[in-house]
Amino acid sequence: MEPTQQNSSLVLPIAIIVGFAMIALAIFFTNQGGGTTPAVSQSQETAEDELTDGEARVVDESDYILGNPNAPIVMIEYSDYDCPFCKQYHRTMHQIMDEYGVTGKIAWVYRQFPLVELHPNAPKVSEAALCVGDIGGNEAFWSFSDQIFDGRSIDQATNVTKLPQYAEKSGVDSAQYAACMSEGRMKQAVEDSIRDGFDAGARGTPYTILRIGNQQAVVNGAQPYDVVKGIVENLIDQLEGNFDTSAVEAQETQTNQQGLPVIE
Repeated sequence: MEPTQQNSSLVLPIAIIVGFAMIALAIFFTNQGGGTTPAVSQSQETAEDELTDGEARVVDESDYILGNPNAPIVMIEYSDYDCPFCKQYHRTMHQIMDEYGVTGKIAWVYRQFPLVELHPNAPKVSEAALCVGDIGGNEAFWSFSDQIFDGRSIDQATNVTKLPQYAEKSGVDSAQYAACMSEGRMKQAVEDSIRDGFDAGARGTPYTILRIGNQQAVVNGAQPYDVVKGIVENLIDQLEGNFDTSAVEAQETQTNQQGLPVIE
């Protein structure tokens, strides 16, 4: 199946009411780029009778998080290591974290959503990443993930023969890693993550749930850096009380099956 082409909106304000004790804060997402920037996602068909729509699980100790775990803005990405657009988006998210992660106001959560119909080896790569994380912890997981994306060109699949090498460079004992993989310890965890992603509305990758408090919206596809930067800056401004919502003209907003606002 070929990837689908999706267009980003010029201006997409999304009102979300976030509860902070006795404060209700209206949050708007805005694409400040001034032009139409195409965003793409790697799509996959999934049988509706196999998985049921619901809600994404909350972030917990099983997640791998870059940035402040208690950040008010959390970006939960469902991703496929062999997806070309995920490689682009991975670089974008690292730029965002380099710039805004140091403020403690944003966190990036990476979850597995391998598209087996498009990338037959992707589930095994996901298992490998979770094995590394289980053995070596959060830092090892992110090191391993970065090596996977950095180790291939955008139109190539991951060279699975290099996975043990990536694991060792991430500080994981090679024997423990080999045992985890041979025993299939993380196979169920990957399947659970796929189900969770589908429940969250993911039908392709990258797919990002943007959560503020108990409210959330969707950033769909590999949105470019300038778009993601604009979203993050507007959210931070509003959290700090520096965003003039009256200057933004409300527009009708797309929603997914869960009724969540979608940026695409």
